[in-house]
This record gives sequence, C-alpha cells and structure tokens, in this order.
Amino acid sequence: MQKITLKTIKEDSDFRTLIESANECLKTIGYTEHGLRHVGYVSATTANILRELGYDERTVELGAITGWIHDIGNAVNRKNHGITGATLAFELLNKKQADMKEICTIVSAIGNHEEESGIPVSPVSAALIIADKSDAHRSRVHYHKYNPEDIHDRVNMSIKKNALVVDEDKRVIRLVITMDETSAPIEYLQIYMSRMLLSEKAAAFLGCSFELVINGLLINRHTLPTESELSSTEKQVSSDEI
Repeated sequence: MQKITLKTIKEDSDFRTLIESANECLKTIGYTEHGLRHVGYVSATTANILRELGYDERTVELGAITGWIHDIGNAVNRKNHGITGATLAFELLNKKQADMKEICTIVSAIGNHEEESGIPVSPVSAALIIADKSDAHRSRVHYHKYNPEDIHDRVNMSIKKNALVVDEDKRVIRLVITMDETSAPIEYLQIYMSRMLLSEKAAAFLGCSFELVINGLLINRHTLPTESELSSTEKQVSSDEI
C-alpha cells in the first residue's frame, strides 16, 4: 500500500493518455474542452474549496487527485462517463497499491459527479461537483470549431469572467459570472440549471448555501448581501477572466 499524491497521478502516463483521449473524443462530437485545462481547473478548485472550509490536508489532496482524473470515462463514452471513469480509476489506482479506503473516496466522487445520476456522498464528492459545474468560460470553446448556432459554444463564449468564492464564516459558496451579449443569462440557465441544482445539493452537504450571480443579479436568492454583510474571510478559490 502506498500514499498516492497529485504529483504521481499527474506524472502517470495512463491517466494522462485517458485525459487526452477523452478530450479528443468530446471535441470530435462537438463538446467544449475537457482536457488538461479543464481537469487542472477542477483539481485546483476542488482542493481550494475543501481547504477554505477547513478540511485536513489529506482530504484536500484527495480532492485534487479526484478533480484531475474525474473525466477519464469520456475516453469510452459520454453517457455514464462518471460510472465508467470510476471503474477505470479503480483499476489504475488499485494497480498502484493505493489505500483502498482512499480509492473508495475517489471513485465514489467520480461516479457521482454527473448531474443526471450523481449525488454528493462525501466532502470530496461535494467539492468536486461544485468545481466541475462551475467551469464555464470562453477558454473552453474550441475556437477553430466555434459554432454560434450551438448554445453550449455560445454560452461559454459569452463568459468573460468566472469566479468561485467561498466564505467560511457565512458558509456561502458563490459562483460569479460576467457574460457579454454573445449569449444571455436565460441561455446559461437552459443548459446549466440541472448542474446548478446539483451544486446547491453539494453545497448543502458541505454545510453551506450556494449562490449563483450572473451579471450582478443573484439568481437563486432574493437579495445580494450588502458590503457590510460580506465577511473578511471570503476567499476567491478559482478565477477565469479574459
């Protein structure tokens, strides 16, 4: 048995090949970027959420590892890629003689990150869901294949800024998005509503509320907090801006 690290997983050629193959498969069928940029974002953001909420460093690292490999099932098929990815990850991690309890934490999170069938089952699982579902941004669009008639391309292309903020004191996780006229908030909600609802469940699992703010409008509560209500402990845990 050995203690796996994010570094060893990143250096593993099998995992890297699966990530790159998954991205190529999804690019071929018209999906946004799911390669090293996406998994890097999800890995770092999952870890940052857990860290800001006070989880121990081993849980934080398991979150980072899970984020890095969460989408490898797309190398097989988009449908049920969470369950497929969990199966692939189990075999590869077991081959590395990783601790079985830690393997279970990782694969259960991977197997539950899809909005169609997933549900938060652990802190790592909940943080992974929020990190994954928050990654909408123009850098995910394959520019040479950009199709303005495709709502996914259009919505992602419109997002100029995306930031995820954690306030440990107020137990709030807030996704702040700035969109331009390329698309509109209603189109974002058309394709991301089920993901945001799952993010609300994930935040609740972590003992937090989840807030979605688009172009300054708080979508899922009545009023934004005033400046005096904002906690000094509020931390930005991810950011994409162009």
